[in-house]
Order: sequence, then C-alpha cells, then structure tokens
Amino acid sequence: MIDIDAIKARFDRLSPFLDERARRLFAANEALAAGRGGVTAVSQATGVARSTIGRGLVELRSENARLERRIRRPGGGSKPKIETEPGLLGALEDLVQSATRGDPEAALLWVSRSQRHLASALAERGFTASQKLVGRLLRKLGFSLQANRKTLEGASHPDRDAQFEHINQKIKQFQTTGQPAISVDTKKKELVGDFKNGGRELRPKGDPEPVRVHDFKIPELGKVAPYGVYDIAANSGWVNVGIDHDTAAFAVESIRRWRHALGKSRYLGSTSLLITADCGGSNGARVRLWKRELQAFANETGLSITVAHHPPGTSKWNRIEHRLFAFITQNWRGKPLISHKVIVQLIGATTTDKGLDVQCCLDENEYPKASKVTDAEMAAINLKHDSFHGEWNYTISPATR
Repeated sequence: MIDIDAIKARFDRLSPFLDERARRLFAANEALAAGRGGVTAVSQATGVARSTIGRGLVELRSENARLERRIRRPGGGSKPKIETEPGLLGALEDLVQSATRGDPEAALLWVSRSQRHLASALAERGFTASQKLVGRLLRKLGFSLQANRKTLEGASHPDRDAQFEHINQKIKQFQTTGQPAISVDTKKKELVGDFKNGGRELRPKGDPEPVRVHDFKIPELGKVAPYGVYDIAANSGWVNVGIDHDTAAFAVESIRRWRHALGKSRYLGSTSLLITADCGGSNGARVRLWKRELQAFANETGLSITVAHHPPGTSKWNRIEHRLFAFITQNWRGKPLISHKVIVQLIGATTTDKGLDVQCCLDENEYPKASKVTDAEMAAINLKHDSFHGEWNYTISPATR
C-alpha cells in the first residue's frame, strides 16, 4: 500500500530547495519506488501533474536526459490565460452568476452548469478556455462544480429559472444606468445572552468560554432580528438589528436607514431603486403591509421602487445569503452574543478579502404585529405590475397628487 502522507512529507521538506527539473525528477523517482499506481499517488501527494511525472520518468530512463542540465529561467513558459485574454475571469463569473446557489451558513458557492457548457459559452464570447481551465478558474472564484441531485426545496415553479434570469437582467439594467440595486432579507433570529454559539474560537488551552446549558430566552434581553441590505454593485452591507417583531414595517425601515446612511450619498441623483427579496417573510410578495410601507418610502424619497422576488422555495439563492450573512456567521462563530452592543460590533467588524464592508445599527423601535391594511389603502398604492409574473415583479412609484 502506497503511503501518500509519507511522500507528501518528503516532498514538502525538499521542495523549497528544488528547481523545476529537480522537483520533476523527485516526483518521478517516488513514482518508480511506489510501483503500480505510483504516478497517481505521487500526483495526489505533491500536486505535480501526471504528465509532468511522466516526463520525469522518461528523463530517468534516458542516458541523454541525464546529461541535459538546461533549466527554464524564472518566469519562463507560457503566460496564464487570464493575462493573455483580459476579461476572461470576469466573463466566466458573469456566466455563472445566474446559476449560483449558496448555503446561507457557508461561503461556498456552487454552479449548476457544466464546465463543458461554460467553456462553450466563453468561446461564443471570443475566449479560448478548456474545460480544465474553467474548473481551475471556478475554484479561483470560490466556486466548486457539483453534480445535479435532488434537494428538499419542494416542488419548483416552472418559471423558476426564467425568474432568476429576469432578476439578473434587472440588476444589470440598474447597474448600467447607475441606479442602486440591493438584496434584502432577515437573518436568522438570535438569542441575546451567554448562550452557546456554533463554531470555535482561539482561547487558552483548557479555558473554554462558559455558556448556559439550556437555550431559554432571557426576558430582559430577548432576541434580535438582524435585517440586512446588501448593495450588490458596491459589495457593501447594512444591517439593522431589531429587538421587536420582524414585520414589513421593520423591513422597510431597515431599507430607509440604509438609504439615509449610505445609499443617498453613494447614488447621488438616483431616481429609482431595485430591491431583490424572498417571496415570503416580512418582505413577502403577498404582504400588504410591505407594499404600503414601500409606497410611503417612495413618497418620502421620490424614488420609483422596483421589486423582484425570488420564486417560492429558493430563499437560499438570494445574494445576501452567501455574500453577507455567511460572513457574519463566520465572524461571530464561537462568540456568545451576550449583549446588543456585542452583536452590533461583531456584525460591523465583518470583512472579507474581496472588500466586503459592513455597517450596523441597533433599532430599538417597536413594530406591532397584525397591522391591518384596508382595501382602500391598497387601491391608493401607485403600483404597476410587470408583464412577466406581476405577482413577483412590480414597481411602486411616488404617489401622484
């Protein structure tokens, strides 16, 4: 049996002292010593390509090759494709964007299109990229390619994919004209207090953070409902931490606070706003209060507000889940959320190496449940349904006087 770990350990020790040819010959010699299956095992252990190990084997067996000492100079060889074909990486990210799915509790993204189809689509755009190169670039972008399999999302709507494309086209349209496009949702509600929080944090050995055994709500602290606003173009997040009910009034107030704190100065002179949201919850497509509060917001700001809802059962595909909430969860892992101040500070300290910036505030207002919206109030809303699934896609304009 081949000991891959031992091969890897030997390679790691010597690799810093080996040039390109010496690494190739080392890998080839290990493959010879391992016997049957050695090339595959050594490739897995060292990361050296099977074809490179094959060239090394030829050199080991060739008398002429033993006398050849030519070594490629540093920087030699062909340039990476992303350098010779500028825009390739961006084109690939654009192609997979409409097909991405994300777990709200993990930063991993995955694509539902095959590498072969992506390579063909890139060729149509004038780029030359093999399936293997597409795979490497996807990993560079933080994606992994997964096989199709059934999930527990329930029955999918026949126009699900068409709605995703509609949302993406709307986002591109707004970004092209310099208008803001945001993704919104409420993050999972959290108990406030010294409760166990998933994940681990570095602490002195044998000194774990003491937390409560049972997760019973502390009445004077209660729960928080973090409502997030993710600015898609700016890669920027705003989180409004509510301490009362997660209602449509709270959702629109969170968007209002984002507008006053960030959106107004970032998009000077903007006349419209695109909101992408889930189909249910406080910002659901059928929630009357959501539409009434958006009308009030439109009247205050003078903005025409376009809303595009994700189809039912696809909340995990919302951009805010894997571009904002996932990183907040990572940032506060293993830390008990002992107070409102701690929660606001932990959310506000969330960053990524891709430049994500997050700001956070505490919302101490009360938002009573079961607010009634009359038929007359609904009739007064200046609402226009899109021709494509008007129940999901609509625009609320400032009321005309």
